[in-house]
Amino acid sequence: MTQLFFLCIFAFLAGFIDSIVGGGGLIQLPALLVFLPNTAISLIFGTNKLSSIAGTSAAAIHYCQEVKINWSIVLISTVSAFTFSFIGASTVSIINPTLMRPLVLLLLIAVAIYTWLKKDFGFQNITKVQGSKQSLYAAIIGTSLGFYDGFFGPGTGSFLIFAFIGILGFDFLQASASAKVVNFSTNLAATIYFAATNHIIYSIALPMAACNVIGAVIGAKLAIAKGSAFVRILFIAVVSLLIVKLAYDIFLGEN
Repeated sequence: MTQLFFLCIFAFLAGFIDSIVGGGGLIQLPALLVFLPNTAISLIFGTNKLSSIAGTSAAAIHYCQEVKINWSIVLISTVSAFTFSFIGASTVSIINPTLMRPLVLLLLIAVAIYTWLKKDFGFQNITKVQGSKQSLYAAIIGTSLGFYDGFFGPGTGSFLIFAFIGILGFDFLQASASAKVVNFSTNLAATIYFAATNHIIYSIALPMAACNVIGAVIGAKLAIAKGSAFVRILFIAVVSLLIVKLAYDIFLGEN
């Protein structure tokens, strides 16, 4: 019972952070690994995804009601992300996802440095590409990050936000809202796979999901109220924590 209580607290925090800038996996996945030490990794991933999708869907709904979303672009990313997230999830048992950690660490460092140095990054909604090129880039974003989320996961929301701003010209708030919609599809695909293969501990995942939803709704409301400047600060903070976590796993954690 104590174990579930603490997992629910971490699920609430994960939902709160993830709804604003992504990175909920930084909180929730390690918590599951700590409190369920002898559990198969596929069960951990499946339980994490079911809890995550609950909060992601709640945040996405709230954002859709309050933030103008470019649906013609976001839906392209969403469909491609759904497809490749399912493919990514199916490879977890074949390939060790931790092999990606050094590459992800380098990418996160680059994202943090760029966002920190470019002070106006994500403060205006600027159309960088148009027409078929815009659709192509949206598909590439969905394909690459959809596979990554199904296969590995940490930082997907943050990568989506960075891609929507840097490639498509969204502001931080619109990028965060769009990322939630796409992230919902990646979580859905992975959840379907893990549910179909009986890799979800429902007695743990469902209470965590409820707490994740509460955190996500509160986080989305705060992001909308505070705007892009607040989201940018939290984005840098979460990416920095992801860098520290991955660096620890690579250089000091168990191999």
